Amino acid sequence: MLAMVACTTVPITGRRQLALVSSGEMQQMSYQAYRQVLDTSRVLNNSDATMVKRVGGKIQRAVEQYMAQNNMSGQLQGFQWEFNLIQDKQVNAWCMPGGKVAVYTGILPITQNETGLAVVMGHEIAHAIAKHGEERMSQAVAAQAGGSVAAAAMGGSAASQNVFLNVFGVGSQLGMLRHGRKQESEADHLGLIFMAMAGYDPQQAVPFWQRMASQKGGGGAPPTFLSSHPSDETRIADLQRLMPQALKYYKR
Repeated sequence: MLAMVACTTVPITGRRQLALVSSGEMQQMSYQAYRQVLDTSRVLNNSDATMVKRVGGKIQRAVEQYMAQNNMSGQLQGFQWEFNLIQDKQVNAWCMPGGKVAVYTGILPITQNETGLAVVMGHEIAHAIAKHGEERMSQAVAAQAGGSVAAAAMGGSAASQNVFLNVFGVGSQLGMLRHGRKQESEADHLGLIFMAMAGYDPQQAVPFWQRMASQKGGGGAPPTFLSSHPSDETRIADLQRLMPQALKYYKR
């Protein structure tokens, strides 16, 4: 029964979340999917790619430090961090379970600099740390077949693989997990803390999201990076509310 399935706790926010699917299985599937992305994309090895790896490494160390300080290092078990820049005009970036990060060149004109990139990567890495992928897949498993399929989902079954492919949109825009607004707001919160711990000014998150919001002008569809995100006004207000907390972690 679903009521008997264990939950997990999101770092920093303390929110309890459904956990029908193991992180180990999610990581195994995400690593396969990530390799497929790299094999079918133009992965760059230039100065911008070096910046992506540098920012990713700093945020990784900040995450590991936070988790160690709060006796949560076990939640990073199985992580195989990787940071790559992909030549693509999409305004987007993502992080799959286990720390597999991709940044598309289309977002770099909006990030503008290393700190802007840290806003993006902190936000995306936060999704993985908060286990939002596991949560969304658990929700999909529960919605499709209830608790009866939970054991199969945790055992590497074909059914769980199909759920993963659907949740992550594999075969179309790989890695494009559509998070809910609650998860997006939570990733903003965690990302702000992690970028601050990594030495990036969290106050720069506000102008970044303002620049991102301006991309919606003209009545067209918003960038993929903004799908399912909170309204611009809500996001800015939330970031400003969280800023005093984030600044306590900021190491200039």
